Amino acid sequence: MEYASRLIEKARGFEKTAPGRTMRPATLRVSATKRASGTPLSDLGHQSRVGDSKLLRVVGFWSLAAAIVNVTIGGSIFALPGTLAASMGAAAPLAFVLGALLFVPIVICFAAVGSRVTVTGGPYSYVDAAFGRFPGFVIAAIFWISNVAGSGGLAAILADQMSHSFPWLGQPVPRALFLLGVYGALVQLNARGIRLGAAAIVAFAVAKALPLTLLAIAGLHYVKVDNLRILETPSSSSIGSSLVIVVFAYSGIETALAPSGEVRNSVSVVPKAAFVGVGVVVALYVGLQVVAQGALGPALPGNDAPLSALADVMMPAGGALLVLTAVLSLLGCIQGELLGSSRLLFALAHDGYLPSPLARVSDRHHAPVWALIAHASVAWVLATAGSFTTLALVSGGAFCFVYIGVCAAAWRLQRTRSGDGSAPPRLRGGAVIPVIGIIGLVVILTTLERREWVAIGCATLAACLLYVATRKAHDR
Repeated sequence: MEYASRLIEKARGFEKTAPGRTMRPATLRVSATKRASGTPLSDLGHQSRVGDSKLLRVVGFWSLAAAIVNVTIGGSIFALPGTLAASMGAAAPLAFVLGALLFVPIVICFAAVGSRVTVTGGPYSYVDAAFGRFPGFVIAAIFWISNVAGSGGLAAILADQMSHSFPWLGQPVPRALFLLGVYGALVQLNARGIRLGAAAIVAFAVAKALPLTLLAIAGLHYVKVDNLRILETPSSSSIGSSLVIVVFAYSGIETALAPSGEVRNSVSVVPKAAFVGVGVVVALYVGLQVVAQGALGPALPGNDAPLSALADVMMPAGGALLVLTAVLSLLGCIQGELLGSSRLLFALAHDGYLPSPLARVSDRHHAPVWALIAHASVAWVLATAGSFTTLALVSGGAFCFVYIGVCAAAWRLQRTRSGDGSAPPRLRGGAVIPVIGIIGLVVILTTLERREWVAIGCATLAACLLYVATRKAHDR
């Protein structure tokens, strides 16, 4: 998710973007100890090295909302209707509605804390500002491992999808070269700056959302009301497992907000983009589930390509068009994940946890090129070797810990009145909304299997060891 911008001249902490106009650089990262003490970020910014950062605040409402849609809607939307129908029967659409209700408190917390902490890093910066360096680093490590495993998984699915049309991609070497070309092209795109990256994200979001929206609207004509009647109440275990799947499907906002230091007017943009982006996602999931169920009826449960089947019902070769949409959807997700995760590496390197080259920003396009290359390289290796499967176990539950940290940070930063001093939105009821969100996430964590807990534990242990190693390096 990176973007192109003009050559910028740094002078007294401001950067020239066009004749007669100036743009303030992204707020510098500041001491976590100071931030957690309750001092407003705006005040702390004057004590930090303002002007060192070259990231540009050019991401607006539409770009951020599109980023949320783009990174949330991946490949699962093309198969999920069949999976939920097999578990919930005709009540499957209600799973998306209930899941949305569970997700609302989390979105509110992201909107609140995202408008208070406006430096790059997203959840890492939120937790770091609220609770200090160690909790922030652990969240960042789990966050990144989950993201890079997810990216590798998406890329592997993309290669598998393409191999149906091009069988030679099923061979190891051509597959590896194909994935190298994909990541190489996306790195090159993002290395040309934030504007170009943001424009690409908007294009990907439209390319996946528009066909799916048209499918949902046009499909209403083929809906049979009898297929939507709930004749049997799902079991509590089916409801629970389905809600877990749905909340997983709604996740993605955490990655979209990682480039926080490049969002302009965060107090206004972040809350609006968060609710609009997640709202579009929920509407698409609910609409497609209803239409697929109403049109396909008994043929939906267990169908591994329900939207393609729905498109075939509506028009000849409609399924083939959906395959193209799926490919674009996967590419968009990989692009969005690369942009967000590269900013996380940039933030960690800027704070001294990772090698300093990862915090370098190109002079011409103001993009963290080495962070982009590093993240893409690891994801490519995982996708090529297939070893992402073990790490992907972390992805299942890791986002719950990230979300719990964000909910807690939203409450603490409001209680300590920390922020950028621009009247960020407040959480009504104090800790009530964060607590509701945390309880829902804890319930989801209880559904994880033993191997997932082991994988998360290993990731957490690795994060702790890396933290100790980096702290010792700082003390020398």
